[in-house]
Amino acid sequence: MRLESHGVVALENIQHYHAFIFDMDGTLLDTMPTHLQAWYETARVYGFPFDIDWVHSLGGMPSRKILEQINLRYDLSIDCDEASEYKMDCFRKMSDNIQPIQITLDILNQFYRTKRIAIGTGSQSHSAERLIRASGLEDKIEVIVGADHVENHKPNPDTFLLAAEKLGVEAKNCLVFEDTEIGLKAAHSAGMDCMLLSEQQLQLFPYEIKK
Repeated sequence: MRLESHGVVALENIQHYHAFIFDMDGTLLDTMPTHLQAWYETARVYGFPFDIDWVHSLGGMPSRKILEQINLRYDLSIDCDEASEYKMDCFRKMSDNIQPIQITLDILNQFYRTKRIAIGTGSQSHSAERLIRASGLEDKIEVIVGADHVENHKPNPDTFLLAAEKLGVEAKNCLVFEDTEIGLKAAHSAGMDCMLLSEQQLQLFPYEIKK
């Protein structure tokens, strides 16, 4: 199912879910250009190659985990704690005017009164709370699960499972909204259907139980 627009038929296809869990970066909020700019600055300072497409594909992972992948990929020994703090500080300084992504914002606005709503993000919860508040969406979000709330991050299911637990909704009754393959894998690992955002379109990827 492609949601080319938000017509009645398209919306009817997601009416039966009890809860929506939105990834934040690149799904609900247009933060990815700013994150990538912060990564570019971090790469310049810490001396690692900046592969924009590869870094973008790791969206959903906390900064420290991405730096661990950078060390592995380039056989480096960057201090992941120090560099991740530098990257997050760059992002904080650059993220004064983050805007929602219209297609997912429209769905949130349509359903927040009738569905349980959560954020499941690879960002730290304090950063997510700041951005959600700055975007004026705090009254529409019941639960925020950040990287600091779970030990195992995306593509592991823990972020989405904890969000469902906090909402009091079974995983099978949750629909996840994501923008990366890592997020899609996390949703399916949690036993949840997933709407994947790509090029301003949403496509449904149902969770298929392995026989």
